[in-house]
Formats: sequence, C-alpha cells, structure tokens
Amino acid sequence: MMTQLTAAPEEAAAWLKRGEAVAFPTETVYGLGASVWSLAGLERIYEAKGRPADNPLIVHVSSRAQAAEVGAPNAMAEVLMEHFFPGPLTVVLTRRPVVPSRVTAGLDTVGVRMPAHATAQAFLQACDAPVAAPSANRSGRPSPTTWQAVLEDLNGRIACILEGEPSTVGLESTVVDCVHDPPLLLRPGAVSLEALQAVCPTLSVASATHFSARRSPGTRHRHYAPRARVVLVASPAQVPGGRAHAFIGLAPAPDILGYQQVVSDLAEYAQHLFAFFRACDAAGIDTIFCQTVSAG
Repeated sequence: MMTQLTAAPEEAAAWLKRGEAVAFPTETVYGLGASVWSLAGLERIYEAKGRPADNPLIVHVSSRAQAAEVGAPNAMAEVLMEHFFPGPLTVVLTRRPVVPSRVTAGLDTVGVRMPAHATAQAFLQACDAPVAAPSANRSGRPSPTTWQAVLEDLNGRIACILEGEPSTVGLESTVVDCVHDPPLLLRPGAVSLEALQAVCPTLSVASATHFSARRSPGTRHRHYAPRARVVLVASPAQVPGGRAHAFIGLAPAPDILGYQQVVSDLAEYAQHLFAFFRACDAAGIDTIFCQTVSAG
C-alpha cells in the first residue's frame, strides 16, 4: 500500500469512508482514525499499529450530539463537556449498544473526545461519523506530533495522512471516568487535575489497581516510550556528559552531549517532548535525562 499525503480534510475523509485508516492532526498528538461503524477500518488500525486487542480506542466526535450517539452522558459528563469540549479531554461514558465491541475492547464503556484543532474538526465533520482513533504511531513508540513522524512509523501501512501543523499541546488527552461516582481521573494529560476539580470538586485520581483503570487507553500496556533509558533529574548539573546522552530541560546541561533541547516553560516542554524522544531515537542515544518541572 502506498500512503497518500493530503492537506484536504475532505480527501482524507473520503479514504475513511471507504473503510480505510487515516491519520489526522489534533492539538494533542496525531491520531489514526477509522469510522466507528466500519469493522474493516477498525481492524486496519490494530494491524497498522500492532496494537493489543484489549486496548480500547477513543472515539473522536465533531459535536456533543455525535458524542451522545456512542455514549450515554450523565450529569457530571455533561458538566465536563460543557467546560472542556472541544479540547484535550476524554470522558468515559456508558457505551451505547450500537458501538462495536472492537472499539471498546469488549468493555461496557467508551471514551469520547471532541478535538479543538481546526483541521481535525473539518476532517471529523467531513467524515459524517464518529471516528475511533488512537495515536498514529506503532504501539510502544513515542506518539507523533507531526505528520512526518506519522509517515516514519506508518508509511505503507495506512491509506492516507492528513497533513497539518505540529500539535500545539504535545501530550495525550486527559481521561476521566464519568461512569464512576464520583468521577475518577484515569489518565493524566493536557487538562490538569486542578482544572478538572475546579469544575468537579469531587473528582479524584484512580489508584493503579482500581477496577476502572482498564477503561482507559494507556493504562495496561507499555506506551509512548523511546528506545533509550529515561532518567529524571532535578537540575541540568546532574547530567553527565557524553555523546550517548541527551537532555531536555529549562537550562542547558554544562557538559557536551549527543543531543539536547532547552525549553522555556512547562507548555513548551509538553509540546516538544515526544518529538524530542523521536529525535533521540534517530540519533542513537542510549540515555535521556529529563529535568523535572513543577506544574506550579
């Protein structure tokens, strides 16, 4: 298969309507989408990524009305959607019976998100259907924040890539289980716990062993990791020199390294982290040192 590149959302949507898997940009990372109603398209997602069959897919929608087609929102879900849709938040809802089990990995719940990215919105509207989409990378690799990174991982494995600007957020969406009472944060991401609790004070963080943690993608398998060993450091001064070492943080490391990137703040850190991991892989880095940064 030759992977087609296009900047036209309508052209990419035409591939999806033919039962193909299509990569498209969002503000978090690039997604690999297929119509929720196309079993052939859903299978192509799993095949292209090498994705475990028990890892559910997040459904991307163009409207809250479309979200209600695949999941049954309760009062708290409605509140969160009112405040954070469109945006980098995924809400876990009770699955509608019409949703194929291939989307939810056999669960009775479904994760739903409405991207804020303009190109993603145009694409989803042109698809005329909810779109199931994990990140557009081979499973276990860092998530792609550019169409070039998607091409690196999936060229020849998918039908089409919708080209867009690099993702502005760079982190996966936050996932909140709205079926549980009170709601639980299942996966940290672009929307902070503080922002969520400002709207829903009863929301708490799910424990690693909580029964509902399996409802979220990214909690059961190794995800988004570079090939190199990752080490957290409090200061650039703790980074040992060496061509096999790399560093990302708020100030440069004092010794010569094989690769490093200095960012100005937490938002820029998040935006560039996955792309930095991929650059380190390409450079053959053995150990990546990441400076810890407080969200405050």
